[in-house]
Amino acid sequence: MGIIDFKATKCKHCYKCVRNCEVKAIMIKDERAEIMEDKCILCGHCLQICPQSAKTLTSDLDIVKGYIRQGIPTVISIAPSYMGLLKYKTLGQVNSALRKLGFLDVRETSEGAIVVTQEYAKLLEEGKMENIITTCCPSANDLIEIYYPQLVPYLAPVVSPMIAHGKLLKKEFGQGTKVVFLGPCIAKKKEARDPRHDSYVDAVLNFNEIERWLREEDIVIEDCEDIPFANIDPKVNRLYPVTNGVVNSVLTTERKTDSYRKFYVHGSKNCIDLCASMSRGEIKGCFIEMNMCSGGCIKGPAVNDESISRFKVKLDMEETVAKEPVDFKQESDMTEGLRFGKVFLDHSPKDPMPTEAQILDILRQTGKNKPEDELNCGACGYPTCREKAIAVFQKKAELNMCIPFMHEKAESLSNLVMDTSPNIVLIVDKDMKIMEYSAVGEKYFGKTRAEALNMYLYEFIDPVDFQWVYDTHQNIHGKKVTYTEYSLSTLQNIVYVEKEDVVLATFIDITKEEEQAQQEYEKKLETIDLAQKVIHKQMMVAQEIAGLLGETTADTKTTLTQLCRSLLEEGSESEVK
Repeated sequence: MGIIDFKATKCKHCYKCVRNCEVKAIMIKDERAEIMEDKCILCGHCLQICPQSAKTLTSDLDIVKGYIRQGIPTVISIAPSYMGLLKYKTLGQVNSALRKLGFLDVRETSEGAIVVTQEYAKLLEEGKMENIITTCCPSANDLIEIYYPQLVPYLAPVVSPMIAHGKLLKKEFGQGTKVVFLGPCIAKKKEARDPRHDSYVDAVLNFNEIERWLREEDIVIEDCEDIPFANIDPKVNRLYPVTNGVVNSVLTTERKTDSYRKFYVHGSKNCIDLCASMSRGEIKGCFIEMNMCSGGCIKGPAVNDESISRFKVKLDMEETVAKEPVDFKQESDMTEGLRFGKVFLDHSPKDPMPTEAQILDILRQTGKNKPEDELNCGACGYPTCREKAIAVFQKKAELNMCIPFMHEKAESLSNLVMDTSPNIVLIVDKDMKIMEYSAVGEKYFGKTRAEALNMYLYEFIDPVDFQWVYDTHQNIHGKKVTYTEYSLSTLQNIVYVEKEDVVLATFIDITKEEEQAQQEYEKKLETIDLAQKVIHKQMMVAQEIAGLLGETTADTKTTLTQLCRSLLEEGSESEVK
């Protein structure tokens, strides 16, 4: 299960997360961002900078509530950064408020820091390591294991204060007790699941989640009673979350002077620069406090309150926290029978690398045919065009992420359509203001493109169909419209473009076709008229012939009748005689 989750519907292929990911652990697939878990160091920067809030952090809050609801004994380990992030009058009020949520006990992770400080002091005293990099920050550890495996020998072979404290609490309360870590870091979620020590911390919460839970239960920390923490006073070890806090803790704790030069580095870019420098062999004999968050844990990725000043918190904590070591006897009693070592490994990914010919082929596909075409603008998220081409080969990026190329392509295609199309193209907004107008429109309407873009549609044609399409979002296809004032007949397609909230229309000039059709219609009328005349004439002739036939028949009938009568009369006279 991933720790940072994506809401694909919100991801708008802006590539801001890719640009801001120092290790490029975000791939673009089907135009949407996707975290590569085997490459992500969980610095959380993508969560903080995403303009669409398309990335969310998976939460263990329901899991923790479930523990308490089921009556499972649950202890919470609270990171020392609470001193600068929570609002309280006394430290004991924080203890009291968390107990009201149902936790069996509330302990400070600084107890684990006591142990870690002692382990660092031992390494300094031994002096066997060429460089010692602190391993409190899981993001810094991942940075080295994944991207700078050659520096793994410099990582202090010691667990973090969270894991150390988990071991202490499991020993004290029993393995059946659930240990919950509370802090400002999201990388602690991955660290808690690490197979090297996944049985010591059962869930991880951040301060935003705990404050939301307190609000749900109507618990106000400042109104709670003061119940002192039951743990050993961590003293100087409470400074771990601020820059130089680990170094100060070690300097205060170690029993004899060592030969290592000590300094701290914070912020992902600075950590990467230091790792690159160490890889070149430029850093030797140093004890280095490394933290991926700029300003230390106090400004971790799960801290959303912009009003919190890391400078003020650092000053306040350094002023109030006693810079005193913890009594060694107390520490040894806590750790008896436990081991706090950790083996770090090479987790570097084995990505396939393209040949030079393959890189050049990918570059050519985005219009980069020669070195001067490589703008290296970084808009895609990669610092150079070649690195982006390599990412495309490794299927981490897509060709269309090259914004200058896509802009040039879109611009050239749109200009080609607008300049060469024989059809009239019009785009209007909700007010029927002309947003786009093809150059061919001047031929028909007598308005240049420059003039039309400052006009409203009703200034030269009837906008009724456009308005209907905009209002109803229903399209019109293949409608014949004639503009007699322009001696123009058109076949119109008018559609609503939801994404841009505009109406787009194409007018096909069918004036000649209509004129030809009219001419053919008139010819048909003439033919019909001529046929009618022929029919009429034929009818007249037929009537004349019929009249003549009628007269002849009548005469014949009369003659024959007279003949018959004469014959009958002659027959009668003969019988009488």
